[in-house]
Amino acid sequence: MIELSNPYKIAILTDSCADLSEDLRAGKPIYTVPLKIACRDGEYFDGVDIFASDIYRRLEAGELPKTSLPDFFTADRILSRIKADGYERVLAIHLSSGLSGTYNMVRLLCESRSDLEIAVFDSLSGALGMGISVLQAWEDIENGMSWDELVKERVPKLLANTYPFFSVDTLEYLAKGGRIGKVTAMAGTMLSIKPLITFAGDGQLQSIAKVRGRKAVQDKLIELVRKSLGDHKRYNLAVANGGAPEEMAQLRARMEQLFPDYDHFWQGEMDATLSVYIGKGALGACVQVLD
Repeated sequence: MIELSNPYKIAILTDSCADLSEDLRAGKPIYTVPLKIACRDGEYFDGVDIFASDIYRRLEAGELPKTSLPDFFTADRILSRIKADGYERVLAIHLSSGLSGTYNMVRLLCESRSDLEIAVFDSLSGALGMGISVLQAWEDIENGMSWDELVKERVPKLLANTYPFFSVDTLEYLAKGGRIGKVTAMAGTMLSIKPLITFAGDGQLQSIAKVRGRKAVQDKLIELVRKSLGDHKRYNLAVANGGAPEEMAQLRARMEQLFPDYDHFWQGEMDATLSVYIGKGALGACVQVLD
């Protein structure tokens, strides 16, 4: 059903690595393509029949699942559903090409569709760093922003001015899964060294800081958010966790007090795909500059 506030008949396509819960997507034309995860007992679809909590249990049992691109035919069916639902244009925002071939697969698929006008973007990000760009783009659509402005100016600017940071308890799974990227390998487990990671300009993961002990993680995340925000006055905030909901709640409360002038403050849980590589205990913070 087309919303009255959506005169350009725009839907948004993303993937399961945007970490957008059903609640965050409710009432919005946000369609999600699930990535696939191969486990010992079969293949699953991220966010459909496998979730982060399932991945943690498998990792703890010594299993290392393998991730793969979304199913081509599933993605094509979702585009057909978008068309059947009455939409004419699609903003597609996908997981960093530095981590996955999802963006390129969707781009090639969209080039084959003549029934929809589609603009495909490489987020060069992931998790809520990507998700909040999707949510902000939908608000801009609701506010009547034109298709040309969205595609040529707004979405590229949102993606370029979104700064996600997250901590991991161990680099073991990033290394084993071949996604270590620009992350500096460090034998930090025995020393309780906790690396903090962000996305490099090419969309690969890179180290940005390290702290000793989990208690210092929140302080460093807040420091990184403050530095990225600078003197800007309009911004969105987000926090995320991978099996650390209590710490996420603490981090959110601190950020609300320190940065009270946000437009939106979203939160979410890490998806199953990224959890394969970061394991349990991840904590993330993100700021998106709007002015």
